[in-house]
Amino acid sequence: MRKFTVAILTVIAFLSPFLLHAQMEFVENKGQWHSNVQYKGSFNTGAFFLENKGFTVALHNAEDIANVAAIMHGHKADGSANKAVATMPADGKLKVRSFGYKVRFLGASEKLGSIPDKALPTHNNYIIGKDSSKWGSNCRVFEAVTYKEIYPNIDIRYYSQGGILKYDFIVKPGGNPDFIAMEYVGPKSISLKEKELVIATPVGEVKELYPYTYQSGTGKNEAVDCKYVVKGNVVSFKVGKYDPKSTLIIDPSIIFSSFTGSTADNWGYTATPGPDGSLFAGGISFGTGYPVSPGAFDVTYGGGPSEGNFPGYDIAIFKFSANGARRIYATYLGGTGNEQPHSMIADAQGNLVIAGRSNSSDYPALNNFGTGGLYDIVITKLNATGSGLLGSVKIGGSGDDGVNIRPKYPVTSPSAVSLRRNYGDDARSEVIMDGSNNIYLASATQSTDFFTRNAVQPAIGGAQDGVILKLNSNLSNVLFSTYFGGSANDACFVASISPTTGDLYIAGGTESANLPGNKTGVIGPAFNTSGTVVPDGFVTQLKSDGSAITRTTYLGTIGIDLVYGLKFDKFGYPYVMGTTTGNWPVVNATFQNPNTKQFISKLQPDLSGFVYSTVFGSGTSVPNISPIAFLVDRCENVYVSGWGGGINDSQGYSTGSTSGMPQVNPLTGIPPADGADFFFFVLERDANSQLFGSRFGQNGGLGDHVDGGTS
Repeated sequence: MRKFTVAILTVIAFLSPFLLHAQMEFVENKGQWHSNVQYKGSFNTGAFFLENKGFTVALHNAEDIANVAAIMHGHKADGSANKAVATMPADGKLKVRSFGYKVRFLGASEKLGSIPDKALPTHNNYIIGKDSSKWGSNCRVFEAVTYKEIYPNIDIRYYSQGGILKYDFIVKPGGNPDFIAMEYVGPKSISLKEKELVIATPVGEVKELYPYTYQSGTGKNEAVDCKYVVKGNVVSFKVGKYDPKSTLIIDPSIIFSSFTGSTADNWGYTATPGPDGSLFAGGISFGTGYPVSPGAFDVTYGGGPSEGNFPGYDIAIFKFSANGARRIYATYLGGTGNEQPHSMIADAQGNLVIAGRSNSSDYPALNNFGTGGLYDIVITKLNATGSGLLGSVKIGGSGDDGVNIRPKYPVTSPSAVSLRRNYGDDARSEVIMDGSNNIYLASATQSTDFFTRNAVQPAIGGAQDGVILKLNSNLSNVLFSTYFGGSANDACFVASISPTTGDLYIAGGTESANLPGNKTGVIGPAFNTSGTVVPDGFVTQLKSDGSAITRTTYLGTIGIDLVYGLKFDKFGYPYVMGTTTGNWPVVNATFQNPNTKQFISKLQPDLSGFVYSTVFGSGTSVPNISPIAFLVDRCENVYVSGWGGGINDSQGYSTGSTSGMPQVNPLTGIPPADGADFFFFVLERDANSQLFGSRFGQNGGLGDHVDGGTS
């Protein structure tokens, strides 16, 4: 058998902080770009253009991009409380400094052939401007591109791995790595620092990491010594001794932590899994740059009136493949006003139900219930390919619906008020389905004329009440719609269905001492108060047809208590999760972080007592996180995720940070902590121990967060 010898020089182009894009896609040029360009890859702050004998890098200043994001996002550029708020320039023009440089392969073959691979099941279209010769239609998209025989017996392959752009020189038998010479045209300087190539530009430094080189021929990878050689603006490689009889194998891997690839500012709200392990991400987009897929339901940005410093926005939905490497589809959703998604759920066929709010008079609703007014509640069901509607409804009265207390923008003081205690709490609600695919929603309304049907509470009780709705599977009919609340502010945040009785349970926050429902024999028969009215959590149990409220319990201390999560185990026991500023009861729990402010409690199905109850956190006097997701698995382990610090601090919500949160088996290889991260927590069955705890996020920047919603 003939043996083939291959040596590969792996050069990682690490644009710090430029090329931080989890999966670069290479789009073919069909006339929409300069004729020198064959493929283009985009990243957060620039673009990468592949050409016949080299490539061009276009960079935007990272601080300018962050400042624009801060202006659009409405908070401080790094999410901290001690820096000035980014403001719109006096002339009303946003400025971004940019720079480009080119890399030419000196002495390369004049007859190169490119071979793209890992084609994505999508196409891009570029119909921009009036000159049709510069339009590009049905442009194919690939995950990698190889140029063959750039030098004799040497190929080069471009791809991305773990969020970093890479290019490999593949030196086959007869190839000589000494032939490789790269001329950098444009940078201010090129230098070596700790074996890495540093490329200085007017908008920041680019780093190309140490050129890891290896071979495989004896059952394991064997590293080969290799280093950069810099002479003026030309870079080459000095390769140590390697075995010409061995075969080198490269096996790149992808870690799922992905951006959507939008060039328009877009904010995340909610996410849900698909039945095949895929992932749906829902947020809002502020412009035309969202990467919608051909044939998607809505490929056109509608926008709406500005809110404070922000332009109009549409719902933006992105479906990832199970490994996060591919876009299955992406679509806008909205009218000529503004809309945002609060909660999503997929059925067994992969159809997606999206619930949120809209103030568009022309939102794509197939059915309308109520007079409508300011913000209205919207629920839309997309088919499995994201190409059409299976149902869509708008429900509302003359006031704000789907808004908890007030919208987050424009910012008003104080930020933390009533049931709105975190940035994003204005967008709390949850949509769920039963075994017949009927759709339920827990939300809030400030309309005195909200649409009701078969209601156990037909009239509003206070300035804001919760609302509970049940609709059929195609959203053509409201089966019941009811207020839920007392004489003060109330909000329904979350919902769940008992697997044993089919009853509907709702939870959230209240300032009312007279919530409806039988409270005899429950955990909390009375509203807790220390003389000052502060919110309590609550749980209420209803018949699945909405015909009766079985019972209601308050859950709280003399502090501020809110329930943000509600789920059942397979035996029909409800679990709640939330935050407190008081001393939450610890009952029958081996695990606890004493005097902390995030709680998990397992309740009796009739709400008569705790099976167990415990707390976790760092020990601060206020909650560490704004919880956003909650799950109980089939083994009765409990999962919580949320985020803390950052924008909660800078906008005056007086909450804690993720610093000091209890970590167990934490994730490795992530940036250092900055106190403004996501946090994931797993509690063992019966509160016996903490199975997992880890932060996740960037260091610095705007602070890691979502802008609302329930996942």
